[in-house]
Amino acid sequence: MIKKAVIPIGGEATRLRPLTIETSKGLVRLLNKPILEHSILSLAKDGIEEVYLGVKGYVNYTTLFDYFREGYWLKKKYGLEKEVRIRYMPRYESTTNGDAVWYTMNYYGINEPVVVIQGDNIYQLNIQDMYGWHRKKNAFMTIALQPVSDVTGFGVAKIDDDYRIEYFVEKPKPEEAPSNLANTGIYILSENFWEFLNEEWAGEMREARKLDFGGDVIPALIEHGYAVYGYPMEGYWFDVGTPERYLNAAMYLLHRLSPGEMEAVEITRDVYMQGKSEMSESLRRKIKERIKRGELLVEGKVLLGRHISIGRGTALEDAVIDNYSMLGKRCEVLHSVVMDRVKLGDNVRIMNSVIGRHVEIGDNVRIVNSVIGDNAVIEDNVRMYNVKIWPHEFVEKGATLEHYTVRTGVPKR
Repeated sequence: MIKKAVIPIGGEATRLRPLTIETSKGLVRLLNKPILEHSILSLAKDGIEEVYLGVKGYVNYTTLFDYFREGYWLKKKYGLEKEVRIRYMPRYESTTNGDAVWYTMNYYGINEPVVVIQGDNIYQLNIQDMYGWHRKKNAFMTIALQPVSDVTGFGVAKIDDDYRIEYFVEKPKPEEAPSNLANTGIYILSENFWEFLNEEWAGEMREARKLDFGGDVIPALIEHGYAVYGYPMEGYWFDVGTPERYLNAAMYLLHRLSPGEMEAVEITRDVYMQGKSEMSESLRRKIKERIKRGELLVEGKVLLGRHISIGRGTALEDAVIDNYSMLGKRCEVLHSVVMDRVKLGDNVRIMNSVIGRHVEIGDNVRIVNSVIGDNAVIEDNVRMYNVKIWPHEFVEKGATLEHYTVRTGVPKR
């Protein structure tokens, strides 16, 4: 049984900006809780007892440590059989995901098999089943492979009849792809994995710290005859490294997960609401009655957080509304995510967009295909189409923005 997991999470997540300007990508909220909490919970349910976070930089370390701490609280919150312990990589200057895993495993003296997952992945996979496959194949490294409909943007595997990986093609054109099996970034490493660095051919990799899994390690291992196998995933997998992929993952999970998996109660058909207290139960009854009376309009699936308020005549369709958010009258939130403590004025229309934390939006605002960073202020009568707003920015009354990014500076991490 495999019991340890390493999660490299040291990058600045530039593709996910502006949601990650001041927040580790692992703490970006998805279905009203951090992305990384989904992964750690899944690992814990699969029997993983120790999770090591390969953090780098001030923002990644401080925000992750301050939220997760040592991880012991997860057992009580989720009713786990065992505690899950979280540890952090000391302040080494890692430059790649493999680098972070190497430093972490060496520092903590880990000499047993580990599973490696990426900090911006959302997935459904039984790690112990994958480990059983790994042992059966006598693999040096096993990579979870996910069938994808569009191979562009992924590393695509060429495998033999036994699922041994012969090579990868990075970001191929569809007609050049050897298969439709994408590298998910979920790996199982054998207990002696890093011993390959002692080989003469690996000297340059070792000295230059060229240890990116996809770009350096995996191609080198395959080239030098190490047994690298693929594992066929059957569940879902998302790389939520861009706002578009984040929103796709949110909508997929909203439609797929059960109320229990979302820590919610179904208050009426396809409308789910979180919260366990008496106050939450009272709010659920009120919102249910308002939907029944036609004061609130809902289509598709909707997830509502704790302690929210929604004005009369507001319509929600395939929407996620996070805790403490306040929606005014006659708003529309369509195929969008509104994070926690957001305040919307009246007659606000949000479509195919992500609204960050503690954002304030005035009356008569239209936001389409856009991403709003934390703590931004959008005044009345603003129109936005394909816009990114950095945290703490201010958009003046009556502005119209198209294909535009609003930022006055990017804080150093």
